[in-house]
Amino acid sequence: MTQKDWKDDFYNRELSWLLFNQRVFEEAKDRTLPLLERLKFLSISASNLDEFFMIRIASLKDMVHANYKKKDISGRTAQQQLDEISQMVHHLVDEQYSLYNHSLLTALKSNKIHIIKTHEKLSKQQAEVADQYFKEMVYPVLTPMAVDSSRPFPLIRNNTINIAALIAKKENKKEVAFATVQVPAVIPRLFFLENTEENIKILLLEELIERNLDKLFLNYDVICSATYRIMRNADLTIDEEDAEDLLKEIQKKLKRRQWGEVLRLEIEEGADKRLLSILRREFAIKEPDLYMINGPMDLRFLMKLYGMIDKETLKNPVFEPHPVLELIDRDIFEVIQKKDILLHHPYQSFEPVVEFIRNAACDEKVLAIKQTLYRVSGNSPIVKALAQAAENGKQVTVLVELKARFDEENNILWAKMLEKAGCHVIYGLVGLKTHCKITLVVRKEEEGICRYVHLGTGNYNDATARLYTDMGLFTCSEAIGEDASAVFNMLSGYSEPKRWNRLILAPLWMRKRFLSFIELEQLAAKEGRTARIIAKMNSLCDKEIMKKLYEAAAAGVKVDLIVRGICCIKTGLPQTHDNITVRSIVGTFLEHSRIYYFYHDGIEDIYMGSADWMPRNLDKRVEILFPIEDEQIKQKVLHILQIQLEDTVKACALPI
Repeated sequence: MTQKDWKDDFYNRELSWLLFNQRVFEEAKDRTLPLLERLKFLSISASNLDEFFMIRIASLKDMVHANYKKKDISGRTAQQQLDEISQMVHHLVDEQYSLYNHSLLTALKSNKIHIIKTHEKLSKQQAEVADQYFKEMVYPVLTPMAVDSSRPFPLIRNNTINIAALIAKKENKKEVAFATVQVPAVIPRLFFLENTEENIKILLLEELIERNLDKLFLNYDVICSATYRIMRNADLTIDEEDAEDLLKEIQKKLKRRQWGEVLRLEIEEGADKRLLSILRREFAIKEPDLYMINGPMDLRFLMKLYGMIDKETLKNPVFEPHPVLELIDRDIFEVIQKKDILLHHPYQSFEPVVEFIRNAACDEKVLAIKQTLYRVSGNSPIVKALAQAAENGKQVTVLVELKARFDEENNILWAKMLEKAGCHVIYGLVGLKTHCKITLVVRKEEEGICRYVHLGTGNYNDATARLYTDMGLFTCSEAIGEDASAVFNMLSGYSEPKRWNRLILAPLWMRKRFLSFIELEQLAAKEGRTARIIAKMNSLCDKEIMKKLYEAAAAGVKVDLIVRGICCIKTGLPQTHDNITVRSIVGTFLEHSRIYYFYHDGIEDIYMGSADWMPRNLDKRVEILFPIEDEQIKQKVLHILQIQLEDTVKACALPI
């Protein structure tokens, strides 16, 4: 067989992501789920779409503006991608609001939860309560902004809900002016008119404001009004080479995020054409970027509703993670010394990871703690423990990734707090995000210095650890400990060891190792030996990796892929002999762990880490791939993979 170049045998990345978000939305449609869980999934699908616009659509728009004509791996130009995306997104948004209006609102009503669609439907008593609340709590916060010859069109902030209006002077109705008011984010969007066991009645804040709009323009008549929202380019481009202070440079860029190019205009269906015309002109919106919304803007409020309504029958039962049996009432360092410990979150508690840092902070034998932080919770016990460790005189080094998207501000705050506590805070390497999850504790013991290491697939975030499936490993392997020290020396300075023992690092040589792993399976298959690859990840879109998988499948390697999100590889190609299967699992917990299994002729190799098979992970991030060497743990991990491959409830095969 002649070598095939596999040209154009790849699915488009952005369209693949939209199909993933469609799978999230399908969960909202699933009538077997409790009602509030369905609302939660609808909210997630809407939130995902917002981020997609702010980052991915933004990038494609930039390409079009730059007259970039190069095609992607699927053979599409940036403009062709935008055209197809627009069609798919318009369809999805229509589906979202159809489900909200025709199914979810009805189901909520039958459970005595009423979201009042329009303020016109308020009873007299409800109207009085609402108006009083507006007068006391809302009116003082609002800033109505009129547009005329002396007052230019205001800068509308990204991702905020606003109300546009046409107003006319009471004494001269011919002079019509435009005005807008932002719905304040500092006031809860959900106003409970009634909140009892028998009845819950909710009015959205924008409806309350629209009802009282005339009070903001006392000398004017409000001719018409409509809610609207814009989405701007929020992609940060930072010249790290020329940045004297990375922290200050990111802070400056974050402010600009609010004023990027407008990518999408959402306005309520039936809005006055004059209002629509003004908004389209001011934001330079073309037809494909206009969304007429049949319902409330920004469905993320449904997640807040989920958290505020305490009806157990409408939610999944609260899941409590199991304790890690090996660590119950035992010294964590003694246990790790004897054997490696595998953690599987959220099924097992994340608390041992927190306790690992807490114990190290107070342990007299501990000399140093080193850790990478990418995303942490708003009230992180890990950050507090690191600060405590520094105050206790430990040598504490923390890499805080300032470029973690949409967590930049949070991470800047943590970085400053840790520095004040006496920690040595570093911001990573120029041009690279530090995405790996690693903690090193250096402890002085009778036999000498011992290094304890935690490696994970997910963030050191105690909140998301209850929501995401992730894996973690405690070890005091001497070889991994040496590598862990080398990692932090590389991150804090320019030191790189001549050789690495067990850990595989990106962007140094992880790509090369993955390719060699796949090639090894390919050679085994060509020689008639059993060869298999099982790979679980968030996203797969690296062309070189996919080509190598195609070649391996063509040689007879059985390739089973579990990919939650983006997947650009195709199944069913004749040359691959049906040796590639791809499935995606979307369910209660976000599948976040990355596991890579290679089997050739009786030998099983398992690696885990935080890296997907994406160019950004392999080439533009600091990532760690760590081996599973304990045979019992190997079997546990393989069992987890087998369960996912056999799933017939939440798993679905990805399209050809």
